[in-house]
Parts: sequence; structure tokens; C-alpha cells
Amino acid sequence: MELEEARKAGLAPAEVDEDGKEINPHIPQYMSSAPWYLNAERPSLKHQRKWKSDPNYTKSWYDRGTKIFQADKYRKGACENCGAMTHSTKTCMERPRKLGARWTGKSIAPDEKIETFELDYDGKRDRWNGYDAASYKHVIERYEARDEARKKYLKDQQLKKLEKNNQNEDGVSDDEDNEDVLKVDEAKVDESKQMDFAKVEKRVRTTGGGSTGTVRNLRIREDTAKYLLNLDVNSAHYDPKTRSMREDPVPDTDPNEKFYAGDNQNRVSGQALEFKQLNIHAWEAFDKGQDVHMQAAPSQAELLYRNFKINKEKLKSQTKDTIMEKYGNAATEEALPRELLLGQSEREVEYDRAGRIIKGQETSLPKSKYEEDVYINNHTSVWGSWWKDHQWGYKCCQQTVRNSYCTGAAGIEAAEAAADLMKANIARKEANEDMLAPAQEKKLAAWGSEVPEDLDLDEEKLVEALKKEDERWREEKDERKRKYNVKWNDDVTPEEMEAYRMKRVHHDDPMKDFLN
Repeated sequence: MELEEARKAGLAPAEVDEDGKEINPHIPQYMSSAPWYLNAERPSLKHQRKWKSDPNYTKSWYDRGTKIFQADKYRKGACENCGAMTHSTKTCMERPRKLGARWTGKSIAPDEKIETFELDYDGKRDRWNGYDAASYKHVIERYEARDEARKKYLKDQQLKKLEKNNQNEDGVSDDEDNEDVLKVDEAKVDESKQMDFAKVEKRVRTTGGGSTGTVRNLRIREDTAKYLLNLDVNSAHYDPKTRSMREDPVPDTDPNEKFYAGDNQNRVSGQALEFKQLNIHAWEAFDKGQDVHMQAAPSQAELLYRNFKINKEKLKSQTKDTIMEKYGNAATEEALPRELLLGQSEREVEYDRAGRIIKGQETSLPKSKYEEDVYINNHTSVWGSWWKDHQWGYKCCQQTVRNSYCTGAAGIEAAEAAADLMKANIARKEANEDMLAPAQEKKLAAWGSEVPEDLDLDEEKLVEALKKEDERWREEKDERKRKYNVKWNDDVTPEEMEAYRMKRVHHDDPMKDFLN
């Protein structure tokens, strides 16, 4: 500490580095050199990384398959299976012997070379560390052998073709022509495999919404792009990310003249349509109780769909046979005569200049568009054959309900009896109303608010009724004068009603307070 303080104060000599240059005490000691802004003559930025290699690290790899010592007898602590000292019995990679080397002392395996490396940062992450380039030689040899076999096969095919042509033409060609035919252009070998533009590898229903993937059926450059077939902004939508156009860009064009009808055409044709029908059948079967799932058991779903189609065809043919057996088949019967087939006959028909028939054909009544002479619900006449009281009906049973069931003559009699009974009831009701009219007038005289002019009252009874009305009025004012046992009579006479009217208080009368 004293030496460092003396150096900082300038009293002691400064510390120098390996090159004999003075070390700046203000720079941290972990930096190998000074920054560029302190001393421009020094190298730059080397202090920011570890640029000197560490001798402890190595980039070498294990020496595979190297043996170091071959023992003649079993040694203590060696593998009990093979006899090597470099591994234990549990980690032995040889086939387990019936009797190990510990008990037999034979076929002692040599010791492997055990190495330990301390790799640096790059060495740990080097994927090709320890790779032997000579191991790729057998891959090259395999491909060269395949090319040689292909050339030999093509040459044999050309020779066979030449021999066949010579036998057919009975002629001898020039040697130069034979050599030209036998020459095989290596660039065109197996051209169908190298230029497989007809193959399409797609993934449908991707995130972008179209069909993407490795599309190898590239169109010819002279063909018009799908997004240029219709330049209308309201036409089919084109997704540039997935290069898909689902709808038909030119729907009005003749189908025989256009080569592109949209990507949806692939979904409704070929195996895509069959797969769609298979999915629909699996869904419907699951809804009806069948234990079938297209994704969980596709083979089962396909087998059930195949059996369903077979049974459907059988049922359809069985239904067809049943109908033909019951009604016959006009297609299999004997052919009609020519005169009947073409409508020819010996009957003569005359026409005028306007095309009207003059003679030779009977006039036929025009038929209605409705079905004629069709009887329903056991009726013997059609609807509308009977009319009564502005209503249509059936003549057979005289009913006016369209969907009614025919009751025949019994129904007519029952209807007439019901009508007679209704008329009798109406007459009886009218008679009862006539008998009740006087009683209602008398009650009106007794209870009504207006007094008829011809009302005849007894003076004595009227005086008594007025007295009773006064007593009742006093009792209502003073409840103490009410008797214990009260007898009530609801029969009201005209005199009592007149006394009530005379004693009644008229609330609208301005002199009502001076009456009592």
C-alpha cells in the first residue's frame, strides 16, 4: 500500500508492462491496454475482450475406438463381463456372456483410451468438433453407384429399342446414328423426377386462410396471373400472403374456355368431396348414437361409411324391384305399334286457312287445372256440389266443413232435427220474454226512480209508510232507540217506496237543510 501511494505521489518509480512502457495508475488493472482516448498510439478495444488464448483449453476431440492395453488374464476390479479395467460391469457395452471373463479368464477385452478435455466457449458449441470427413466417402460412393446403374439401364433400353427397330425395318443404320442414339445426356437423366412440376404439396386451412406450402406446379410465365384475370375491385378476393383466390374471378365465362375457376373448385371435386362426405356421415352417425369419430378412429369411420353406401344401394335396388313387381315396368314391355307411337290413324280431319278444325274431330270440353271426380273422406260428391246460406258444401251429406267426414242421409236428418230444435228453443225464449215484460214494469214502478202517471196509491198505507220512514230515520240518527230484536222484511210496497222518495234527502237541493 505504501509503494502504491508513493507511486501515485510521484516519489517512487512507475510500474511498467511487458513492453517496458509505463502503466497509467488511473486505468483499472484488469484492462490489458489503455483506451484509445487516453493514448492513441496504443491498440484499441483489446481491453474489452479476452484476446489471449488460454493454454489450458483445447479444441481436440476423443480418439474413438483406440485401445491401450490387452491383458492376458482377469484382473481384480475389472469388468466381470468382458475383463476391461476402464469400465464397470453395469456400464459394459458388450453382449452379456453366459459366463463372464471373471470366471472363465478367456477373451479378455482390451482397455479403452480414456481422455478428459477442458473445452473453451467455442469448442463446447462446435457441432462439427470431432467429425471425420472420411466418413462421408461411403455416401458419395453410394450415389455414384446409383448413377452408374441408371446409365447402364438406360443404355440397355436404348439397345433393345434399336434392335426392335432394326428387326421391323430390316435395314442397317449408320454407325454415327447409332452413336448419337446411345449417347445419354446426363443433365436429362430421369427428367420426370428432376422436373416434377405436376406434384403439389399443400397445407390447407392455414393461419392466412389459404392453401400454402411447397407449391411445385408453377405456372408458365406466359400465362396470366390469377389476380389479373379480373381487374374489377369487387371481383374475387386475392390474398397475396397465401397466393389464394377462393372464388371464381370470371364466373360468367364459359367453363370450357377458362383454365382457373378459383381454389374452392378443388374442395368440391375429386377426393376432397369424398372426404367431406365421409366427415358428414361421421357427424350424423355420432348424433344418432353411433360411437364413431373421424379423427380418433378414421379407419372405423371409413369402414362404416363404406358399409352404409352398400346397404343404401341394396335398399334402393330392393325398393325399385318391389315397385316394378307391383306396377310393372313399361321399359321392358313390348314396343308399341308404329301407328300408335306416332299418333297416326285413319281418321280424316279438315282445317280452314286459320288452322281451325272444320270437320273430323269432336270438340272436347276444356278440363280444369284441379283434380276432378276425386272423393275424400268417404264422400260421394265433390266439394262445392251443394250451396246454402252463402256457404259451399257436400251434396251427399249437406256439410259445409271442407275436411268433414261424410255422414250420409243420417247426417242430413240429424242436421234437420238440430235446426228444428234450435227454432223451437228460439220461439220458447221469445215467449218467455213476453211473459216477463209486465213483471219488469211493476218492479220498475216499485223500485225505479221515475213514478209512472197511472200509479194508484192507498192513502192510509201511505200515511203508515211515512210514519215508519220517520221512525227508521230517527233510529239511524240515534242508535240507542234501535230495538234489540230487529225483524227485517224485504218486501217493499209501492206506498213504502213513495214514502222513501218523499223523505229522501236530495243532496243537490239548496233547501235540504230546512226540510227537517
